[in-house]
Order: sequence, then C-alpha cells, then structure tokens
Amino acid sequence: MVTPAVDGAAAVVQESPPRDPSRVARRLGTVGALLMGIGAFGSGALPVPNPVSGLRILGLPARNVTIAIAITYTGLLLVVLCWLWIGKMLRHHGAVAPAPDKVQLWKTAILWSIPLALAPPLFSRDVYSYLAQSATLARGLDPYTMPPATALGVDDPLVRSIPTIWRDTGAPYGPLFLVLGRVITAISGNDVVLGIVCYRVLALAGLAMIIWALPRLARRCGLDAGLVLWLGAANPIVLFHLISGVHNEALMVGLMLVGMEIGLRAGPRILDPLLLTGGLLIVCASAVKLPAAMALGFLGMDWARKRGNRVRDVALAALLLLVVGLVVYVPLSAGLGVGIGWATTLAIPSLILSWMSVTTDLGMLGGQLGILFGLGEHTQGVLSVTRSLGLLLGAAAVAWVLWLTYRGRVDAFTGMAAAMAAFVLLGPVVHPWYLLWAVIPLAATRAVPTYRRAVLAISAVLAVVVPPTGADFNFRAFQLPLAIVAGVVLLILLLLVQRHLLRGQTGYDIEMLPGRSPAHAAAPGEVSAEVSRPSS
Repeated sequence: MVTPAVDGAAAVVQESPPRDPSRVARRLGTVGALLMGIGAFGSGALPVPNPVSGLRILGLPARNVTIAIAITYTGLLLVVLCWLWIGKMLRHHGAVAPAPDKVQLWKTAILWSIPLALAPPLFSRDVYSYLAQSATLARGLDPYTMPPATALGVDDPLVRSIPTIWRDTGAPYGPLFLVLGRVITAISGNDVVLGIVCYRVLALAGLAMIIWALPRLARRCGLDAGLVLWLGAANPIVLFHLISGVHNEALMVGLMLVGMEIGLRAGPRILDPLLLTGGLLIVCASAVKLPAAMALGFLGMDWARKRGNRVRDVALAALLLLVVGLVVYVPLSAGLGVGIGWATTLAIPSLILSWMSVTTDLGMLGGQLGILFGLGEHTQGVLSVTRSLGLLLGAAAVAWVLWLTYRGRVDAFTGMAAAMAAFVLLGPVVHPWYLLWAVIPLAATRAVPTYRRAVLAISAVLAVVVPPTGADFNFRAFQLPLAIVAGVVLLILLLLVQRHLLRGQTGYDIEMLPGRSPAHAAAPGEVSAEVSRPSS
C-alpha cells in the first residue's frame, strides 16, 4: 500500500519543472531597476521646472538629491552585477541547459527594462535638445543654423532643460531624425513629459529592430542567439543609455543592423530588391546619425564578391548604393528646406572635451606638457592636431578593413563592426553610448567566444562611469562621492541579505556565484563547440 504512494510522489517529483537558474538574478536585478526608477525622480536628468516637485510621493526623492543618487547607484550596481552573473552562467553552453534559456533571458531583460522605461531620463539630457530642435523645425526655422536659444528663446520650456553649452549650437543629427521629431512635436507641443515619452517609444522601436536583427546575424556566424542577445540587446549600456537615456543611437543602430541583415541576403543580380532595401535602411540610419553610412561600404563589398569580386563589380555596387543614398537624402533635405545643413554641424559634439577619447586625452596632455616646459599655451592647437590624426587613422583603419573584406579575409558584417570600433575609439568624442555603434554589432560576430569576458568587463565598467544626473557637479563636488559611498554601503547590505537567503541552496546559478568552481564546467574544446554552433 505504501509503494504506490511513493511511486506517485516520485512521479510528481520527476514531472516538476526544472529550477530556473536566472530566477534569483532576475529578481535581484529587478530590485535594482526599481531602485533606479525610484531614484530617477531625484537624481535623473529632470526637466526644468521639475513637474513632480511638490508632489507628496513622486516629489519625495527630489527633496534630498544625495540620497536619490545613492539609491540610483545601488540599483545601477545591482543590475550590472546580476547581468554579469547571468553572463557567467552562459559562458560554457550558451542559452541552453543548465544555463538560462532564451525565454528566461527575455523575461529577465523585459523585467529590468520596464522600470527604466517608465522613469524619468537618466545619464543624459540630450532628449531635451531633441525636443527643442524638432520644435524649431516645426516653426519653419532651420535647426542646423538656428540654435534652440535663438529660435525659441531661453525662457521657452523646451530650452530651459538643455545644458547651457548646447543651447547655442545647431542640430548635429540627420534630416530623418528631425522629420520624426517634427511628428513628435505635433503630438506633444510644449509638453516636455509627453515629448520624452514619444522619444522613448522611438528608442524602443529602434531596440525592437536590434532584437530582430541580432539573432539572425548571429546565425550567420554560427553563434548562440541567447548569448548574443544577452551581450548585445540586454547589455547594461543599452538599458541605461538607450532606454533610460533615450539616445537616438537605438534608432540608428537598429536601422543599420536590419539593413545589413536584409542586404546580406541579396543575390548577385543587379537591382536585387533585398540589396536595395538593405541599402535604403542603412541610408535611413545614416540620416539619423551619419556614421551609419559606413555600413554601406561593407554591404557593397559583400554584394560585389557574390558577383565575382571584380573591380567593376565594386564600382557597380558603389553606384547603386550612391543612387539609393540620393533617393533618401535629396527629398529629405529639399522637403525640410535645410539643404545640406546637416553636413555643416557634424563637428558640434567635439565642442566638449571627452575624457574617454584617446586623441582628446593626448591633445590635452601635449598642451599641458607644453605649458610645463615653458613653450606657451597651445592646448587648442595640439588638440586639433591629435584629433585630426585620430580621424585620419580611423579612416585608414576603415579602408584597411574594407580591403580585407574585398579580399575575403573578413566577412562583411564582422568588418563593419570592426570598422565602427576603430572609428569610434579614434574619434574626437567618445561616450559610452557611442561605443554601442560597435559593441552591439560585435556581439554577433565570431569574436564573441574569444572576447566574451572582455565585452562583459568593458560593458560593466562603462555602465557606471556616467553620473545619473547627466550633468556635472560644479560647486557641489562633495555630493557625488558621498552618494557613491552610501550607495555602495547599501549594495553590500543587500548582497549580505541575499547571501543569507541563498545559504544551503544548490543549483547551476549558485555554482556560478563569484569564488565558486562550477561543477558543470566544460572542457576548453567544449566551449566553442556549444557556444559557437555551426550555421545551418
């Protein structure tokens, strides 16, 4: 009589679903994202005046900005640590058991994204420039020649939230982005909050394109789609700067990747619809931010190789894609009445001194050394030289990778990603979100199994280097270190509590905690065999 009951219990145990290895990390990361969302009401890049000021609950974080920044940093570090934890689970097999599968990864990424998508912007105030430049265009003025302060006035609600340095500069973005912004202005008018929501929807649309394209591009290189999406689309830099920061890189990279995926499907015949569609999407990406046009060269090289890789094939590809570019840019420029004004404002971002730019750092160092050795103050001159050399080296690197693609030593998509990386790293201005031009495409190349740890480490560091306020701390330099220390202390307390709750538990996620030797560790040859799968 006992045996059947025991057998039934055993059957129940056998039929119970396996333990979700991402569950603890997902919940902990969601707590982090919620802390960031709450802290954003006091530490975020808030509009001026703050619309929640004076409200009993939503206005509470803004009453003590230091505490709000501390809470935001606690959440930020928690999300990054949980992302690294799941990334460690994926290192041997990709998104297959015993690691989290793709559905579990998507649940995690979505849960982390929701609080950031609903909270005020963090890390950057660029969205306020988008609003003002689009409003300028909607009033029939040229945003490339008329800065927001001139076109709208410094007291305009759309201008007051823009950092001072950008109030008197033209729009450095392409004509397509301004056309989309004009639509947003028609919807939101002078309502800053509604305008932010509209631009965030646009950023989420770009992210959806990235999510569509990355797994398909990964399959071309025989990579595990789950690992690629985790490194690319669920990257903390993406969550923090594309979703929360509302940067137009989401739209630019999304259009570029979709264009590459569709264009690479093209056959050798002239006027192949897939080639033309892919080229059209990449040109549209460049009409958001011009550097995306670089992808056209690699798409053209891939198509030329399919036709025989002769010089005339390369010339024909260049001619076809040039025509596609004119089809997009001529109506946009003429329709807006701005001509080629977008080409005259490309250097505006270099007005700031970006400490992440190697060429800018070398220029500043050279200028300071000149002062130290009594040669006079020539920092601007030295800076111009180092930045110009960086651009020349970047152009040379792009040309070299194009040549390697032409020779067949590098596939077109990997070449495009490498060229983007060289162009960004040698450029005069580098922001964490600029690096996404290269980081997201590189996540779907054959370099991932080799450089996965480097991608994880670099992404984790870059995710925490920009203050959540999107502004400097002049005249209140004490505030940021105090908030960071308080945030780290709170983080340690949360981790100690979580460690106590995990005591005595077993599972693949527990084995992958820092300082533990995983029982499911794979042999060195097994890594590439399972994470990098042969393309079908």
